[in-house]
Amino acid sequence: MRLKRLHIRYYPPGIFLDYEKGGELRTKSIDLLDLTPETDVNELVSNIRAAEPLITSSCVEQVKILIHKLQDKIGQKDDRMFYSFRVLHAHILPLTNVAFNKSGSRFITGSYDRTCKIWDTASGEELYTLQGHKNVVYAIAFNNPYGDKVATGSFDKTCKLWSAETGKCFYTFRGHMAEIVCLAFNPQSTFVATGSMDTTAKLWDVESGEEACTLAGHFAEVISLAFNTTGDRLVTGSFDHSAILWDVPSGRKVYILAGHRGEISCVQFNWDCSLIATASLDKTCKVWDVDSGQCLATLLGHSDEILDVCFNYSGQLIATASADGTSRVYSAETFQCLCKLEGHKEEISKVRKWQRRFFNLLYQSYVSLKCPL
Repeated sequence: MRLKRLHIRYYPPGIFLDYEKGGELRTKSIDLLDLTPETDVNELVSNIRAAEPLITSSCVEQVKILIHKLQDKIGQKDDRMFYSFRVLHAHILPLTNVAFNKSGSRFITGSYDRTCKIWDTASGEELYTLQGHKNVVYAIAFNNPYGDKVATGSFDKTCKLWSAETGKCFYTFRGHMAEIVCLAFNPQSTFVATGSMDTTAKLWDVESGEEACTLAGHFAEVISLAFNTTGDRLVTGSFDHSAILWDVPSGRKVYILAGHRGEISCVQFNWDCSLIATASLDKTCKVWDVDSGQCLATLLGHSDEILDVCFNYSGQLIATASADGTSRVYSAETFQCLCKLEGHKEEISKVRKWQRRFFNLLYQSYVSLKCPL
């Protein structure tokens, strides 16, 4: 193996290693989730070298430079204020969803008017209208981190794959027998997964436009799904009160995560994909061990349905959003409620992470350094 390049990842903090093996260029990551401005860099680099043979003495100084950059970023105070920037009258009928590309330079909106629109964030200019669906455009996503493709899932039972750069439709994925209500790209942007009211999820090949496999095992609507960071596992959540962990290459079930007494509303992996959180209309959230499929904890406290759940970037915190009008933050280590966020007068339907806090966007940045050959 031969190290070619180092990349820094600001959020969550880590380093990517590009290396050559057998004539092929490959990538692996070193996650530094516990890094703080006070971390001893020399000691940390020594530990990294002991665990990672690609980090040789010739690269030590470069690794230290990257870690110092990460520490500077983590130590920055963020006192920005949020305010109304622009109001866009996007569609002639209500919106169903919104999603940003990785850099935040563009976003997409789906609507009951059967279209998806691509927008320039800074100017508010409408770039493209994606037309072709025959019913509500309900689920939408960019293929982040690349951001050059958009997938739209519709109540017309189809998913369409579009160019984010030209607005051209590459493929229409047909095969579901009922409405598509959730979708996601794998991190490598080679597959799109769709979940449907027909009780199945399907994997679609982005390159060929063909169906790769059907994931059948639920007994009610598949309402939420998520890939892990390596793209070899997919978790689906259903109104049948269960979640299923799937092996993507084979399409087989790994574990059935059963225990909720109500419909599943959301499923999420933590960053290192060791845990899965499931939110449910039974007013609880459960945390599951990915390796064993065992339930580690049930998070209690909400007085109404939990509609969304999210891990923070390090996987140490879990946030929930509920129809009781509150959000709660739990420890992913002790599973105790750390705080209750109150102020909304109606239900909270979404909670998302932003940098080191829970907000609406997870933003990642990269800096590269070449390694000596």
